Amino acid sequence: MKHIAALQDTVTPWTDGLEPSEAELNALEAEMPVVLAEVELLDALIVLLDRPASEFDGRRIRRAHHRVLAARRDAANRATSTQVPGDAA
Repeated sequence: MKHIAALQDTVTPWTDGLEPSEAELNALEAEMPVVLAEVELLDALIVLLDRPASEFDGRRIRRAHHRVLAARRDAANRATSTQVPGDAA
C-alpha cells in the first residue's frame, strides 16, 4: 500500500499567530454597536414573516432602523475622528 503525502503546505499552517491581534479585537469592538442594531432590526423583520404587521410592529421596525442608522453614523464619526492630522479626507 502506498501512502499519499501532500507536496504542499497546508492551507492554514498552525502557528502561534492564529489569535486575533489587539487591533483586530479593537476593530470588532468598535463594530459591535452596528452589528447589534442590525440584529435587532433583523429580529423585528423575522417576526413579520408569518403574520401581517401591526402598528406596534411598524413602530418596532422604524425604531430598529433608526438605531441602525444612528450606530452607523456614530461608527463613521469615530472613524473620521481617529484620523491623523494631515491625512487626506
